[in-house]
Amino acid sequence: MELDGKKVLVIGAARSGVAAAQFLAERGATVALNDCKPIEEWSEEALALKTKNIGLLAGDVPVWLLDQLELVVLSPGVPTNLIPVRYAKRAGAEVIGEVELAARFLQGKIVAITGSNGKTTTTTLVSELLKNAGLLTQVGGNIGTPLVSLVATSREDGWTVAEISSFQLETTKEFHPQVAAVLNVTPDHMDRYEHFTDYAAAKHRIFRNQTSADVAVLNHDDETTRSWAEGLRAKIMCFSVRGGELEQGIFLREEREIVLRDGSRERTLMRREEIPLPGLHNVENVMAALAIGLSCNANAESMRETVKNFRSVEHRLERVAEIDGVVFYNDSKATNVDAALKALEAFADSEGRIVLILGGRGKGSSYAPLAPHIHKLGRALILIGEDADRIANELGNDAPIERATDMSDAVRRAHAAAQTGDIVLLAPACASFDMYNSYEHRGREFKRAVENLRIKNSESARLVGAQS
Repeated sequence: MELDGKKVLVIGAARSGVAAAQFLAERGATVALNDCKPIEEWSEEALALKTKNIGLLAGDVPVWLLDQLELVVLSPGVPTNLIPVRYAKRAGAEVIGEVELAARFLQGKIVAITGSNGKTTTTTLVSELLKNAGLLTQVGGNIGTPLVSLVATSREDGWTVAEISSFQLETTKEFHPQVAAVLNVTPDHMDRYEHFTDYAAAKHRIFRNQTSADVAVLNHDDETTRSWAEGLRAKIMCFSVRGGELEQGIFLREEREIVLRDGSRERTLMRREEIPLPGLHNVENVMAALAIGLSCNANAESMRETVKNFRSVEHRLERVAEIDGVVFYNDSKATNVDAALKALEAFADSEGRIVLILGGRGKGSSYAPLAPHIHKLGRALILIGEDADRIANELGNDAPIERATDMSDAVRRAHAAAQTGDIVLLAPACASFDMYNSYEHRGREFKRAVENLRIKNSESARLVGAQS
């Protein structure tokens, strides 16, 4: 792809947009970076691009500029049906995303992982599996580091492991992962997609450029992904926690052993008890990661040792602290209903009950699937954010409800509602953008509030001890 002298507009001045603009300018393109936010709200990293001869444009893009463009690069959060995007496309500009831009320059092979839930845990684990097996590996994408920032360090003999969202897949054309995995497809981002099938179709694009030399990893237990197995050109590697009916793939036998089956041949990869992560959904994540690792020719014994020593990724069922016999867990990454459901299921065998912190910016999905688990496991619901009223209407009969003004208030109320042996779980089932910059920001605020509560309780206990 020739960039020298090309006139390019990058829309979206967040992390991936900044990385794309810098990448393009370094290769001789004439670049303008646009965002709907006022310029004073842009990050320091975005504003610093002005010193690199990148134009900064806040608000509406003028028509005269759209008429001159040859390329438009969209950040993941930017809808493809925006009027400036449609106008530029009609005027002859190519419209792609940052992932597609990176894919045209990355050297080596690509592992791409998508799904409604479990992407970050699986991507992180896969990167560790490959590294510890001696394979040259780098990791990025939706997980944090923009893919375009990894072009310079990519090598022909290496692997780039990429977490990819549905938003990023919408704008791919030539993106070609040698190993592509879809972990699950459940309703999410229904505020962006008109129908569930539109969302699923975006996920399916991860396979569009694969050939018979490539591998597609699919969740056999997910109705949507299972239905894709017969229509792909790539070799299929399935995984399943529900039984051993697979002729080829990885399955969980009697809830005890993870087994690789190839026709009549079987091999035990590891025991379930060796997986340190809680919940059956994390068993699925591990099985998917093992399937990907085997597809990359990683050593099975090396992968087993890596899994045994792997710990939860931050903001994903992350154990934060224990205060007065109550354990606090941060699952801020549970940004949809299905993810919150899996978080609840992870504690189904807990002796105590759960005080659940729910709420934020809803994505258009019903909260009703949570009701049976909340009725069975819930001590109380602490509601935050824009969708609190809707959650209260849908779940108000299943557990006592309290409203909180912010995260500190939510943590105080949750602690007060909990009893010894209970769990306080932040699994919001919503996006964070009504109150926070990201789910990471929300998770950090939760952890800060828990730490402040721990310190306050310790001080109170010390004073009581001194007085006695």
